[in-house]
Parts: sequence; structure tokens; C-alpha cells
Amino acid sequence: MPGPFQAFRPHPWHGIPVRPRNPELVHAYIEITPFDPVKYEIDKATGYLKVDRPQPTNSLPPTLYGFIPQTFCGEKVKNLCEGAERGDGDPLDICVISERPISHNDILLDARIVGGLVMIDKGEADDKIIAVLDRDPVWGEAKDISDLPAALVQRLKHYFLTYKLDSAGSTPVTVDRVYGKAQAEKVLAAAEADYQDRFLGG
Repeated sequence: MPGPFQAFRPHPWHGIPVRPRNPELVHAYIEITPFDPVKYEIDKATGYLKVDRPQPTNSLPPTLYGFIPQTFCGEKVKNLCEGAERGDGDPLDICVISERPISHNDILLDARIVGGLVMIDKGEADDKIIAVLDRDPVWGEAKDISDLPAALVQRLKHYFLTYKLDSAGSTPVTVDRVYGKAQAEKVLAAAEADYQDRFLGG
């Protein structure tokens, strides 16, 4: 008998709550680390990580990168993203800053949201929430995007503007605006509501 523990691992997208017990934090499932020249992505049907594609350039993500469980970028997220035609139909992406190098993906961690980036990819709202690792000795006290060095935020913008370059050097992505914690929480709330609409019948 499995006792009080689950017999099977929960699906990273659907089986884990948005927040841990501390309501000031969110769960983040990590798909890619700053050491990965290959883009991994969750397989939505099985919950396993799969290889999406080798990165076409030498650009590596400057932070841990993944998504917030039980979120969905649909109509409500699109409505917060001026210029977007629709949500991207994926869980809400999150970039988590850690002072200590974390080289493993397929992990779950607790993070504190500080802001985000407005990103549109081929007309789709594809916001990138920015957060810091909970209890991180360097970044853990950050409360808002203004608490981070501007150069670090610029690295994130540069990565997302270059990670989908085609052979001609063009990109379908725009990153027009950086926002703080208050707006990031609104985007998260919209993504939670979109998830309810999409998977739980509203």
C-alpha cells in the first residue's frame, strides 16, 4: 500500500497547485537551466520533458526557465497584453533568478514574483514572469523588479529577442515593456482564471 504518499508523480502542469503554503510565493516547474544549449519543453499529454529543439544560436538562458502550474495563457492574459491577438495556449512562463548555479531541470521550486516582460510571439501574448528563488542569499529579499540590476533584466530581454532567430537573423518576437510586481500578479491572476475556463469549466 502506498500509505499517505501519492503512488504516482503528479503532472507538473495539472497536478501541482499554483502556490505552496506560503501565499507570497509560487511554484515554478523548471524546464531549462542556464547551462542548456537545447530547449526542453513539457510534453502536455504525459508530463515528461521532451526535446523541443537545439538552440539555434549560442545564446543561453540567463536564468532558470519554466512555468507556473495550473495557469493558461488565453483570452484574459491576451486582454492584458496590448497588441496581442490571442494567448499562446501554454502555461504562464517564469524566469527564476538564483545566485547559486542550479544545473538540473525537471525540478520544482518556490519563487517570489518581482515583475515580468511583455512579450508577443507571432501575435500571441507570451508574458515572461520574473521571480527570485525563495530564501536565495543574494536575491531572496528582492520585492520588485526595481530591486534587480538593470543589466540582469536587459540580459533577459536580449535572450528572448534572439533565441528564435531564423537563418536570415530575424525574429517573430517583440519585447516592448518591463513591468513590476503589481502587474505581474495581475497577469498571474488572469492566467489562473484562463486555466479555470479552459480546464475546469470556469
